[in-house]
Amino acid sequence: MQATGPFDVKLAPQPPTQGIEAANLGRQTIDKQFHGDLEATSLGEMIAAMSSVQGSAGYVAMERVTGVLHGKRGTFVLQHTGIMNRGVPSLVITVVPDSGTDALTGLTGTMEIQIEQGKHAYVFDYNLPG
Repeated sequence: MQATGPFDVKLAPQPPTQGIEAANLGRQTIDKQFHGDLEATSLGEMIAAMSSVQGSAGYVAMERVTGVLHGKRGTFVLQHTGIMNRGVPSLVITVVPDSGTDALTGLTGTMEIQIEQGKHAYVFDYNLPG
């Protein structure tokens, strides 16, 4: 199955966890509104690291999505792994195994993010048992 649509995202920088400031990692909260085939909200956290080379960085994030996917209500967690290698991006977003609840129990899949002219959209390839 595939779900598509636009989404709005707000990222809010957060102070580093006390005692880890020397690691020089950036931390942000994620607040999203999904529209289209996935009508949902999500909340999450992102941790990022910049390198000394222009255009190279990495981030990881976890976000809990709550809403309705093609008429099925529930929650699930997405795990992000993003790399920027000298300006070349790579991003993998995967449903955390067994994180689906209610009508989304057993959900598996991957999500792609598309950004064009500042507008965000998702393509979510997924499977549900039954």
